[in-house]
Parts: sequence; structure tokens; C-alpha cells
Amino acid sequence: MDVRRADERYPGGDRSAGIESRHAFSFGPHYDPGNLRFGALIACNEERLAPGAGFDEHPHSHTEIVTWVVEGELTHRDSAGHETLVRPGDVQRLSSAGGVRHVERNDGPAPLAFVQMWLAPREPGGDPSYEIVHGIADSTPYAVPEAGAMLHVRRLAAGERTAVPDAAHVYVHVVRGSVRVDGEELDAGDAARITDAEGTDAVALTASELLVWEMS
Repeated sequence: MDVRRADERYPGGDRSAGIESRHAFSFGPHYDPGNLRFGALIACNEERLAPGAGFDEHPHSHTEIVTWVVEGELTHRDSAGHETLVRPGDVQRLSSAGGVRHVERNDGPAPLAFVQMWLAPREPGGDPSYEIVHGIADSTPYAVPEAGAMLHVRRLAAGERTAVPDAAHVYVHVVRGSVRVDGEELDAGDAARITDAEGTDAVALTASELLVWEMS
């Protein structure tokens, strides 16, 4: 198990424009050949947008983009004609496939915080697609078969225990609270990268919210 702390993330964004980003993997000008990916996961970005701030239209290709809103409301628009509001508890996925353009903005009155995770597909190309699941239930897995991955959302009360999936690669990101995974305490923004996970569990030290990727 490889633990990466919140303060080890690469800083990014543009604070003068109301954008603050923190990258868990090699990203943009922060090139680290030893931290390019884990399993299918190639990015796990913590984003904060002030009211009125956002990312103007930009392209993506050959990437599965999954977004989890922590607080606030995210406005999404893409070149395939989708326009949605993504709120806490919603799972949004944009499969950029052969190419798509999108806009992400905070058009609401309150600050916006979200986690955006990029996964590499098994096969490049194809047609882009979009999906949003509103208010996903706790412990309901969300499959991204294009990347051979499954997302598990866990909301734990203090003292509650949850099994970590047995898989070749498991990535545990702490959205909020504190948990103990295999003897290591993880706080908000921390992550654990577990290779050949077997018989591992997570115990909430406080009320917590986890995003757990199970990858073959």
C-alpha cells in the first residue's frame, strides 16, 4: 500500500481567476515519470471554483472522466449537446472516446468543490457518451467497463467498517473525515494505492466519505 498525503498533491489552477486545483498524479507542468498512473487511473484532481469561475471549452479524447461534487453545483456543457447540473451525491461520467469538447463552470452563488478522476480506456477511439446518476446510493457500485473499473462510494459513520475490494489495483480517496486503512490513518485529501488488495478493510475514525476505485 502506497499512501499519498493531501499536501503532496501538485498545485495548479489560477487563483486570480477563482480556480484552485490539486493533482494527485503527474499533470500539466508537473511532470513526474514515476507518478503517471495507477491501474487505469491517470488523474485524481481536487478542484475548487469560486462563484462565476470555471474552465472554458476545452477538448478531451481517449479518457473516461468521472466527476464527484463535494459541495456546490457544477454546470456541465459539452459538444455532444448535453447540459446538466451536477450536485453532491451525483456521479457524472463523460466518455471522451475519439474526441469531445466541454465546459465546466460554477454558475451558482456558493463555492464549488469537486473531485474529478480520469481513467484510461482499454481501447482508444469510438463515439463519445455521457451519463449522470443522480443521488447514487451508498455502496452502489458504478461501473466504467471501458476502463475495467468500478467506483464504490462509501459514506461511513464513526466506527463503521467497510471492506476494500479484492482487486489487482484499488485506489481509496478520502473525500471527508478520517479513516484507517490497513493500519494507516488517512484524512481528507489523502489517498491509498493498494496493489493486489486482499482482505483489507477501512474503519471510519470520524464520519467519512470515500471514493474507492476497484480496477482489474
